[in-house]
Amino acid sequence: MAVEPYRSTPVFDEISLPAALRAHHATKAGVWGMVRILEGRVRLTYVKPPCKTVLDPATPGLIRPGQPHFVTPLGPMRMRVDFYDQPPDG
Repeated sequence: MAVEPYRSTPVFDEISLPAALRAHHATKAGVWGMVRILEGRVRLTYVKPPCKTVLDPATPGLIRPGQPHFVTPLGPMRMRVDFYDQPPDG
């Protein structure tokens, strides 16, 4: 049975993406995030451990509880973040 998010952000584009998501931040304890790209590409930077990856519609980005990270649009894009209280599928 697929795990469903308990909350999702609105859909953001490269202009409406909040400064808080572009800056170093982390999910709360017990909260997993999944960055889902609807159009375009976004660079997801994990602060600890340091790692950068490019996300696109076929490649979502998993955020573990408390994992410091930030996102950077790579041109025009649309994305949202889904939040889970257990590890999500995919």
